[in-house]
Amino acid sequence: MTDKTDRSLFDSPRDADSIPLAERMRPLDLDNFEGQEHITGEGRFLSRVADSGKVPSLILWGPPGSGKTTIARLIAGVTSSEFVSFSAVLSGVKEVREIIETAGQRRKFESRGTVLFVDEIHRFNKAQQDAFLPHVEDGTVTLIGATTENPSFEIIPPLLSRCQVITLERLEDADIGRIIDRAIEDTDNGLGKLDISIDPDARSLIIEASGGDARKALNALETSAGFAGGSGTITAADAAEAIKSPYLKHDKGGEDHYNVISAFIKSLRGSNPDAALYWLARLIEAGEDPRFVARRMIIFASEDVSNAEPAALMIANAAAEAVDRIGMPEAAINLAHATTYLACAPKSNASYVGLEMAGREVRKSGALDVPTHLRNAPTKLMSEMGYGKDYKYPHDFDGGVVDQEYLPDKIAGKKFYFPTEIGREKNIADRLKDIREKIAVKSKPGPKSNKRK
Repeated sequence: MTDKTDRSLFDSPRDADSIPLAERMRPLDLDNFEGQEHITGEGRFLSRVADSGKVPSLILWGPPGSGKTTIARLIAGVTSSEFVSFSAVLSGVKEVREIIETAGQRRKFESRGTVLFVDEIHRFNKAQQDAFLPHVEDGTVTLIGATTENPSFEIIPPLLSRCQVITLERLEDADIGRIIDRAIEDTDNGLGKLDISIDPDARSLIIEASGGDARKALNALETSAGFAGGSGTITAADAAEAIKSPYLKHDKGGEDHYNVISAFIKSLRGSNPDAALYWLARLIEAGEDPRFVARRMIIFASEDVSNAEPAALMIANAAAEAVDRIGMPEAAINLAHATTYLACAPKSNASYVGLEMAGREVRKSGALDVPTHLRNAPTKLMSEMGYGKDYKYPHDFDGGVVDQEYLPDKIAGKKFYFPTEIGREKNIADRLKDIREKIAVKSKPGPKSNKRK
């Protein structure tokens, strides 16, 4: 595969000083490609493509700096097809049509295929993605799309069904370390001709701050080298100045948004305040809308804490109100307050489970008639029809409890709420047990109540 890679795929001369280090160091062959062993290893996807010389339409899905563009170019190097690359950010349907038309002519008159690489394909809306369908279907182009977003969310199903999804993973620290070392030593495209070295602490800082993003690591290395004066040793201070603050990948409309908030809620549910605070900090530092976080905590307070600690809902609501009244960054303290309380509170989902059970019963048995004795009788006709007749007003009975059916006849006696013995819900469980025991014994009439029935 190495011998077949076409260096002409790269638009600019590799040794131009104006080209960023990250671009100059882009691997031209698998020997210098780090990471993604699940697709680059012996007998894996890339080597099989190299052996067959045939490229299926692909969606390369992975985080920034994981090698999507490089892999697309390496794949293109094993085919005799024309390789055309453009960005969904800079180009539109007009350019796609022009490429498709040229590809059709190339196929007709030259008997050559076209590999069309679309960077950030998720930036195309659904209507724009539709433009690819017939041409991928009939083989006019082989599509290779690159995306940082979950294809299930961002790629239309008809196009997704015609492409093989290749998932790339965040690079490991060891991968990033080797990339840095190669850039330091490379005298052609890297920093080798500058006679510069890097302090181990500086190297570790860059690796940690990169977050598995090779491009970010090389950008930080190049900036650090500039701070070091282009010679000598890159120190930890140089690296720290180049890094400043780490970029936190968190697209509020994409998969990371859902992954991080899911981890936050699951940490609350698992009664782990430390993890919950970490994920809260991730949400805050990434610029997540604090009102969204507060809303999720309100839901959590009823779904997962509920009657085990009724105050949880009040705390969550108070935090949401504080977010609206105070605003960020100070409201982060209120969110932390609610987070630790909810994480440490006793948990019960009995109310939520009960609602789900009742909902299934409604869907199963339909709109059953309301028992006549439970119906209101605001008119004389309704009263004459027996609405409300024989209704027993609980306040007129001893302990406010009376033996009376409140469900439709078809499902009489059904139970949906089963309180736990956890936290304050134990009090409810005991109370409900007492109520049911009293009902089992004949209800005794009490003093008449003046309350409206």
